[in-house]
Amino acid sequence: MSTVTAMPACLYIIATPIGNLSDMTPHAIDTLKQVAIIACEDTRTSGKLLSHFGINTKNKSDDIQSKANASDKETKNATDTDRGHNKLWAYHEHNHAIQTPKIIEMIQQGHSVALISDAGTPLVSDPGYQLVQAAHAAGVSVSPIVGACAAIGALSVAGLPSDRFSFIGFLPAKTHGRQKQLEALSARTETLIFYEAPHRILASLTDMATVFGHDRAVTFCRELTKTFETVYKSTLGALIDFVKADDNQQRGEIVLVVAGNNTATDDDDMSIHDTLLQRLLLDLSVKKAAALASDITGVKKNALYQRLLALQEK
Repeated sequence: MSTVTAMPACLYIIATPIGNLSDMTPHAIDTLKQVAIIACEDTRTSGKLLSHFGINTKNKSDDIQSKANASDKETKNATDTDRGHNKLWAYHEHNHAIQTPKIIEMIQQGHSVALISDAGTPLVSDPGYQLVQAAHAAGVSVSPIVGACAAIGALSVAGLPSDRFSFIGFLPAKTHGRQKQLEALSARTETLIFYEAPHRILASLTDMATVFGHDRAVTFCRELTKTFETVYKSTLGALIDFVKADDNQQRGEIVLVVAGNNTATDDDDMSIHDTLLQRLLLDLSVKKAAALASDITGVKKNALYQRLLALQEK
């Protein structure tokens, strides 16, 4: 017979610190102590965090133990800490297809489950959306326990417009793919947020400067909330020199907050959107084409509407 936890059956999406352990919230600690299962990217990494806060990772429920054992046998990527009655379950890009239905089944049986990542808010450039998607499809409750997020933390100190922004995450590792994606983003007017690996930071900055221009404003955020935190606002060209001059700036977790294209909304420079606008006009009215193009490019709808009218007259 199933042993149901005291907490409501729910999938809790829990943020954890990105560096400073003091950023762990009491709400997160209390929830992690009470849930029946904690799904995490790396059980060893998360095990250390949970141990620091005195969170017991052992479960007495026989049916949870049985499900955990079955899970281990079916995934090659599970670690030793997943075995037996440990309530830590490995959940990552290599085993989500196996783990997702098992976790949803546990919630449907009345157990509470938490999803955490190695650091920060789950699903922000981390695995997990498949689990949340499956939870919604199954009618399972999903609740956020908010906390640290490197992207939002960087935006808050960037000194760049924050009323509209897009989170891009990691760019492609290879130069061709990276430049192609940057070209697609070059006309966007909202602030752009990127994550980048330290060993690719110079290559990515060089490509950004080539595509966006050396004078595009950027704020470089490295090791946020940690001892050797860096927040440096400059232009892309100057930032390349800054990073080259100090090898330490090529280490750790990096967030780049890049200003949008502030020339894209000038009335005399709207021609950069003509290809898109002409394609939309084939299937949509001017009003609908302007609205959709505004959603895609971030340019004001009225400016695009006027450009569409001008294109119709040609």
